[in-house]
Amino acid sequence: MLDATIIALYLAVMLGVGFMVSRRGGEDDFFLAGRAMPSWAVSLSVVATALSAATFVGVPQLALTGNLSYLATYIGALIATALIALWFVPALYREGTLTIYGMLTRRFGESVTVAAAVLFLVGRMLSSGARLFMAAIVFALMWRGSTHPRDLVPVLLVIGGSGMVYTMAGGLRAVIWTDALQFFVMIGGGVLCLVMLQRDTALPLSDLLSLWRAAPGGSKLTVIDPSLAIQKPYTIWAAAGAMVMVTLATHGVDQDMLQRVMAARSAGRGALALMASTLVTIPVVMLFLLIGLWLYAWFRVRGIDPATLPDSQNLFPRYVLEQVPRGARGLVLAGLLAAAMSTFDSAINAMAGCFLADVWRPLRARWRRSLRANDDTPGTEHGLAVPRGLVGLVGVLLTGFAVLAVFMHESSRSTLIDFALGVMAFAHAPLLGVFLAALFTRRGTAVSALLAMAIGVLGVLLLQPWLFEPLFGFRIAWPWWWVIVSPVVFLLTILPAGEGEKVQVSGSCSADSAAVS
Repeated sequence: MLDATIIALYLAVMLGVGFMVSRRGGEDDFFLAGRAMPSWAVSLSVVATALSAATFVGVPQLALTGNLSYLATYIGALIATALIALWFVPALYREGTLTIYGMLTRRFGESVTVAAAVLFLVGRMLSSGARLFMAAIVFALMWRGSTHPRDLVPVLLVIGGSGMVYTMAGGLRAVIWTDALQFFVMIGGGVLCLVMLQRDTALPLSDLLSLWRAAPGGSKLTVIDPSLAIQKPYTIWAAAGAMVMVTLATHGVDQDMLQRVMAARSAGRGALALMASTLVTIPVVMLFLLIGLWLYAWFRVRGIDPATLPDSQNLFPRYVLEQVPRGARGLVLAGLLAAAMSTFDSAINAMAGCFLADVWRPLRARWRRSLRANDDTPGTEHGLAVPRGLVGLVGVLLTGFAVLAVFMHESSRSTLIDFALGVMAFAHAPLLGVFLAALFTRRGTAVSALLAMAIGVLGVLLLQPWLFEPLFGFRIAWPWWWVIVSPVVFLLTILPAGEGEKVQVSGSCSADSAAVS
């Protein structure tokens, strides 16, 4: 009862904040918070969005079954966010579009914008559905000790329903402010878990270090993995090379991420918020890696080798369920719920705005050439009824897609975090190639861009472990999918010489870059 009360109180606070910050306004206010949000709130929102339930449970699993090499991926992430701040954000602000895919209209035409938006919508539906599924699985396991459908369905309804209500009420402003609060709740839940594990393990630091270094599979304190194996996702080569391209895609061509950057008061403040978010993310990821290390020690103190136990992804939830006392368990569950909802609310708001601006309006304009000019002006037709209705519809669809993720994860044979990040490649890898062509070349046509995106999606499909490994006898780790697919899409896009206008970056970017610095 105490745990349920804590969770109910947390949900009430989130709903209250959502309604408190809601305002009457147009679509620019609903989807971009009036472009007037403070940088620190934008930064925390980016962090909370990036750190999902997969982080809450999946990152400890990496340390429990492996080592700290996942931390090295932030070498590439830091490089990539700096490049996004210098190249992508200034160009995006100059365009002044509701979504980032609107940038492609002037360069390739509406058809490419529509295709890019649809690709984002499908990819985001898959990746966010996967994260929602993971949250439901873990939450039900922690709370009820079961993953039976009768336990999963209520969890999905709570996460989806609550997120939809406050997002429909307050739009992106509600998303950003609730994300900022959810960030602290999530961190609080993680810190509480680490304190509990330290208490229950009861070993001095010197003994812990010896235990971690003597792990059967190699030292768990390893951060730099020099291996050349392409099957391993967190080698130093993947971290410093492939992860640059991965982060360019996940943070540079994803409406979900850049939407809150566009909500800042200027390009400089948005760029600073983006770079700060990566710096804040590193200690948060380290916190959850430490949870995995201490969980390993907790098992070894009791004479159990975690490697011999089935379902390593469930070991942390089982610990919370069986070892954390009531009340404290409710706080941990609230942290998990915060991680899930911060990702869910961001996804449905971004997807609704993307569908409205980049899919529905261009198609409607083609179907109804007789429309008045002001019909295409944001916020003039139906106020916020349409945006709010779309948020609700997307939320329902996303909850439904969470069921599909069950079967996808079973066939992938990946860790939770690998699976959550890997499914993003279907949209992000092709989109990155097209955006790079639009930003830095004058070549390419609408036809070449559309064909390149289609081939990119097929390329990611071919690289899936369940298809690639039976055909070639080995697998390629998910960070390298971007390295393979994005350059191919870029080259296919620019093969023909196009006449479209290039979005200027180099010439005017210096002034914006100076503002950033």
